[in-house]
Amino acid sequence: MDKLIITVAGVGAETTKDVQPGLPVSAVEIGEDAARCREAGASIYHLHVRRPDGTPTQDKDVFAAAVAAIRERTDIIVQTSTGGAMGMTADQRLQPLELNPEMASLTTGTANFGDEVFFNDADLMKEFYTRMQAKGVRPEFEIFEAGQIDNALRLVKQNGPAGPLMHWDLVLGVPGSMSGEPRNVVFLVDRLPPASTWTATGIGRWHMPVTMTALALGGNVRLGLEDNIFYHKGVLAEGNAQLTARVARLAAEWGRECAAPDEARQILKLAPYDK
Repeated sequence: MDKLIITVAGVGAETTKDVQPGLPVSAVEIGEDAARCREAGASIYHLHVRRPDGTPTQDKDVFAAAVAAIRERTDIIVQTSTGGAMGMTADQRLQPLELNPEMASLTTGTANFGDEVFFNDADLMKEFYTRMQAKGVRPEFEIFEAGQIDNALRLVKQNGPAGPLMHWDLVLGVPGSMSGEPRNVVFLVDRLPPASTWTATGIGRWHMPVTMTALALGGNVRLGLEDNIFYHKGVLAEGNAQLTARVARLAAEWGRECAAPDEARQILKLAPYDK
């Protein structure tokens, strides 16, 4: 098996410091968090950003400050979010692409998201995909339901590839979408095309079941305070690095080393890191 790629979704758009004091919000906090996570075994940092008051934003300049703070401290792969927060327009959500990140998230379908709807119709998906393609930004296809895999494959068939392989993130456990039962991870993995790399994300209480299933199948893992604020039931995590270290330790028990960022770049067939 390839070395394990751990992605840290460290900030998100919903979690607040009121419920999780370890949440990084400022650019400096995010940069320091990314460096700690890299030392704990992570190789990708999935980036959302916040305004000084903690509210989510897709503002390009706020992303630029956070990316600069990360780059001052670590060589971790930065993957910007184009999901943003509920209710944002396409133009708002796409602002981080102007920074030419190595990777960006791309959700290929509309999904129920708690009491709200995360809207991604065919025209929006095509716009997001072709803009990433034109900029040489590798999309990570965010999959909440099985049909979204077909939508992603249709984008590639109709518009051509956006890189030498497709990389997927199977997001399970969001209220209103597929749960994080191990059989659902297996079901989705079996639907992916052979020339793919994939990560699995378990939301909330599904974090550990999804993580253990992904490790058993030879896949990769996403974790972080965007997805799960607890270390054990009812016990808040100290921060993203603690969650990262646990998965790195579990992977070692399975005989899998964590990929350093440059090793992850090789596995994902990304360009070498330009220091």
